[in-house]
Amino acid sequence: MKISPLCISRCWLAGLAIYAAIPGAASAAEQITGFANLPAILSAIKAPQFPEHDFPITEYGAVADSDCSDAIRKAIDACSKAGGGRVTVPDGKFKTAAIHLQSNVNLHLAAGATLEFLSDPNKYLPLVLTRFEGVECMNYSPFIYALEQENIAISGEGTLDGGASNETWWDWCRKGGSNKQTPGRDKLNVMGEAGLPVEQRTFGEGSFLRPNFIQPYRCNNVLIEGVHIVNSPMWEINPVLCKNVTVRNVNIKSHGPNNDGCDPESCKGVLIEGCTFDTGDDCIAIKSGRNNDGRRVGVAAENTIIRNCNMKDGHGGVTIGSEISGGCKNVFVENCKMDSVNLERGIRFKSNAQRGGVIENVFVRNVQIGQVAKAVLAMELDYEEGAKGPHKPVIRNVSLDHVTSESSKQVMYIAGFQGAVIENIRLANCTFRGVKGEDTIRDAPAPTRENVVVEMAKGKK
Repeated sequence: MKISPLCISRCWLAGLAIYAAIPGAASAAEQITGFANLPAILSAIKAPQFPEHDFPITEYGAVADSDCSDAIRKAIDACSKAGGGRVTVPDGKFKTAAIHLQSNVNLHLAAGATLEFLSDPNKYLPLVLTRFEGVECMNYSPFIYALEQENIAISGEGTLDGGASNETWWDWCRKGGSNKQTPGRDKLNVMGEAGLPVEQRTFGEGSFLRPNFIQPYRCNNVLIEGVHIVNSPMWEINPVLCKNVTVRNVNIKSHGPNNDGCDPESCKGVLIEGCTFDTGDDCIAIKSGRNNDGRRVGVAAENTIIRNCNMKDGHGGVTIGSEISGGCKNVFVENCKMDSVNLERGIRFKSNAQRGGVIENVFVRNVQIGQVAKAVLAMELDYEEGAKGPHKPVIRNVSLDHVTSESSKQVMYIAGFQGAVIENIRLANCTFRGVKGEDTIRDAPAPTRENVVVEMAKGKK
């Protein structure tokens, strides 16, 4: 089993090390009062800029409809050594294995370009430092990966095709059938709970832990803009422990298992805007590590802005959790549209007494919801293990203002348990139409309501 020597030397570094120079990363929660704080937070998020110097992959040996992995690698090397620029993919379909970005490199796809990722798992070796569902390990390389780089981008109007299907990557996680990844996933979670050194958590061949599609790891100044993403093995965009991330005008359509659209994990300063999500799991899910391993790394998701996005199919439109053990603070959601018979929830929180974590300062305004299959607002502290564990989750200081919906099973599903904290939840100036049933509020105080209208569906009381 191949493991990158660079990753072995780095993988046991404490997760906080890269954050040591970030002011306030480990400080107490700021006094965030709502959208008045948004301009200051937004001003700190700036997309990277690149020299006007192009490195076409065809000049390094790439030929359409063939494996162009070496040509892409050579173009990236040349671009980085020259001080940066764009590695360009022209019109046509080009096959590739894992792509590792370097500092000051913008991977740019022309409008008619497609990068088709090969389905052979051996093309994603050597193993690299990654997180699988919130637990650090050595596993297959994500399809597009970067470790501790600065000023990197994926841009253009072309398509990234992961090639996942029920015959390839999705076969490793079939629901309702034999789930090949379950033994490996369970083994990793045991290692994480025991605090086994990360370099000893080696997976890859025979473990069936699917790689994520795009994962910059401990990177600063990241831009993902304009591209179309289809057929991902699992999570599509998953920046981990990054600072200053912009995801803009990206179109994602991928309906496999665990096919979350964008999962910023333990990142500080994230802007997600103008994107369309049509996914097999949560459209956006903010995360910060799972259980004891998330607490070991100990870095919260902080200062996340989501605006002008369109959510179609998915488990949740905007979700926080469930891998949220490092905590989450300062989330702003505005001017988004959510609508699909296959969208289960609008705004979703999920944790339990094994995850723990403090989620605070979440502000939502001007969100239009057509139909959701379940609840407009879901707070699920009964998720999976529920109350079984010593780490009580906290959700506090959450506001929904000028949120409307046209059809839902219920407005709210709020499930806590004794010892968990759900407090200061506020709904204001909201109208919910076509509601089919009563709210569920269990082991939690009812949110305060100001100027809230609920119209039941025809024939419902």
